[in-house]
Amino acid sequence: MTDNLELSHQKKREFQPQRLSAPRDFMMPEVLSKDEVSLVLEIGAGKGKHALSFAQQNPDKHLIAIERTRNKFDAFAKLAAQQNSNNLDAIHADAIAWIVHAIAPNSIDSIFILYPNPEQHNPNQQWLNMPFFEFLLSRLKVGGEVILATNIDAYMDNAEQQAHEVWCIPNRRRKVKSDSQRTHFEVKYLARQETCWQLTMSKPKGYRTRFDNWAIGNP
Repeated sequence: MTDNLELSHQKKREFQPQRLSAPRDFMMPEVLSKDEVSLVLEIGAGKGKHALSFAQQNPDKHLIAIERTRNKFDAFAKLAAQQNSNNLDAIHADAIAWIVHAIAPNSIDSIFILYPNPEQHNPNQQWLNMPFFEFLLSRLKVGGEVILATNIDAYMDNAEQQAHEVWCIPNRRRKVKSDSQRTHFEVKYLARQETCWQLTMSKPKGYRTRFDNWAIGNP
């Protein structure tokens, strides 16, 4: 696996986290200073439907849910304040810069990327096509999972191929159940009887990235 990953690096330019400034008004959530906490990330939380439900259903896990778009985040933050779950942090920021400055290597149990922008006119911005995905994998614990969902067949086909050929990580693809309601997009797509896909990618023991020991202040 290591040999395959090294070969894949020849196809990808290296992500450069040292070039990213911290997001405006950046603050480190208190939970990140605690030991023995099961941490979960959600990238692109939208108005928070999945995040709010997940926090209620998983009191033993702490979810950090990141949303960049102001109007979506404002709606999410209002609902999060009403729910007042002590195991949920709603973050308004660009996810890439925030993760670089906040998340330590080998510290996250699972990462949700549910119905991201398909970037059909700019496929280099699809998550598994980005050099940043290597950095994201370095933040994941051994045995941790990245869970990607989309209703775009071509997006899922590419993600599955990249998981196999570039990132060399075990993965499984399945159809999302027709009664699933994790996000507003998922509800809408399934109501139209569209097929929604989920790709679950697992980080195996012995997996190596170029960022396994990289952290702010200790590059």
